[in-house]
This record gives sequence, structure tokens and C-alpha cells, in this order.
Amino acid sequence: MSTTARAGGAAGPTLEDVARVSGVSRATVSRVVRGDVQVTASKVAKVEAAVRKLGYVPHSAARSLASRRTGAVALIVPEHESRVFTDPFFGSAISGVAAALDPTDKQLILVMASSQDDSKLRRFLRGGHADGLLVMSHHEGDLTQELVDDAPVPVVFIGRPSGSVHAPQVDLDNEEGGRLAARHLLATGRTRIATITGPMDMTAAIDRHHGFVSELAAAGCAPVAIGHGDFTIGSGETALAEMMDAGRSFDALFAGSDLMAIGALRRLQLAGTPVPRDVAMVGFDDITAAADPTISLTTVVNPAKDLAERAVRMLVDLIEGEETDRTVIIPPWLRIRGTA
Repeated sequence: MSTTARAGGAAGPTLEDVARVSGVSRATVSRVVRGDVQVTASKVAKVEAAVRKLGYVPHSAARSLASRRTGAVALIVPEHESRVFTDPFFGSAISGVAAALDPTDKQLILVMASSQDDSKLRRFLRGGHADGLLVMSHHEGDLTQELVDDAPVPVVFIGRPSGSVHAPQVDLDNEEGGRLAARHLLATGRTRIATITGPMDMTAAIDRHHGFVSELAAAGCAPVAIGHGDFTIGSGETALAEMMDAGRSFDALFAGSDLMAIGALRRLQLAGTPVPRDVAMVGFDDITAAADPTISLTTVVNPAKDLAERAVRMLVDLIEGEETDRTVIIPPWLRIRGTA
């Protein structure tokens, strides 16, 4: 449908021709032709040069097809379904997406894609199933820059993407959140502070840990023990058990997520260690369970619903071709409860 007619009825250059000459994908050519602002400047220049060289003229029918709307927005979560449906952060974020889409004409499609096999995700991205894409809980390698660039619709990330992927995003200042946690524990007089990180192939976990360690360093301290988890209860319990089995002595703990903090708290309770008398604890996220009186977890607030709503508004603006901020950073704050 991208073929144009020349004098004498000969077929003109196609999108495939432009893609071949410019060295980019057909999908990228299509996005440049219809004026998508999300394509990188270098690729736009290559496509425009190829268009001039070949004398390509977009077919009116092709333009009409490219502008056709599906009435849907897809939320892509590169996680196993067991994680999506057990971590309260995802529930809050999905609720935020749904709330922000409610006054629009867009429906929500939830796509869970394993990083082990991206073929299904590639087919979905190129299939024209949605007018825009949201991506949440991105691990390094889940979506490449090539996949993002080749998507025929706008893409917005909830949380800064990992690796070398660059795209519009709404993120929490996770580094400042780590600093808040360290600052509070230091202010309570704790000096032997341990930490449990989240998965270090995610920018959220990396930034939280970096902010925490940097704030300790500014006070002349360093973590006395570092455990590693995956943002789940079980990983927090295991990491804490390993610290204790190794004979590490600490009077405070910062866990990179509330679920890991709850797991660590369980292990301390099993060991008969009073919290916060012997070990003060700070988590991250402020999930509903953190406020339970039996837990009463001091934590850094990560407003998942607000992040998702802002990301939806950004995506809708991009779909409509309107000017919008391409990076939004939301500041965190501390919710002080009984554990520290």
C-alpha cells in the first residue's frame, strides 16, 4: 500500500526501498513519514536523505492506515505472572493506569513478557494492537533500543529503563529515596547499618543502593553487610538469614523494597531479635502491608499509582501529537512508623 504511481504507470519507491537505502527498519521509516516525534534525530536524517534520493512520496492510503486508531493502550510488564499478581506495587500501578485511562476512549491491554523469549513481544510490538505502549519493571535486556525505535506507536516507561535504552519516562528519584533511608537511620544513632538490595539489573535497585551508600559515605560510614534480593519476601528473608549465619553484627537495616523488609523482619522475629530496639529497619515502596500494626514499617514512599497516572498522561499526549515533558521525576518522602 506504500507504492506510489509514476508517470506511465510505473511503480514508485516503497517504504521497503526507503528502509533499505537508509539502513533502518520499515517500521522506523513509517514512523518518520507520519511525523512521529519519538524517532531519534540521526534516524530521521537517514530516512529523509533516502526519501530525497529515491523521490518517495507517501501514498494517501498508507497514511490513512498509519493513522488508524485501535482504541487501546498496552501495558507491557517483563515479569512472570506470579510476580505481577503477588507484588502490591504492580497492583497499584495497574490501578493508576486504569484510572488515568478511564476518562479517555482507550482500553487497557496487559502484556506480560518473559525476557527469555522476546519473539512474542516483538510480534506484539509490530502488530499494531495498541495506539501506545507503557513499559513497567524493566530489567536490562528486556527491551532493546532497537525494539523501542521500531515500535510503530509511542512508548513511555514507568520507571527509568535499564541499560542503554532511551525513551520518554516517568520515574521516582530512587537515589534520593536511598539517601532518605540512610539519613533517617543515622539520625536515630545507628552506626552499624546493613542493606539488602533489589535486583541489580534494574535501575530502581541500583539507584536506591547508590543513594543509600553515598549518604552513609558522606557521614563517614559504610554498610557492614550487603545482601542481595529480587524484591520478594523470600529473597529478603534469605538475605537476612545469610547475614546472620555469617556472624554479621548490625543495628539497622535498609531493604530496597517493603516485601524484602517484611521477609527480613520475619527472620529477625524468628531469631528473637527485637525491632527496633536491637535492629532498626527501613523499607521502600510503602505498600499497604507496611501500615499493618503488626509490621508498622518505616519506609520510603514510592507512589506507584501517581507514577502510572503521569505516564499515561504523557503517553496520551504523544499519541495525540501534543507537546509534553519527556522525562518526569517525582520526589520520594519518608513514612515513619514503628520499625525505625
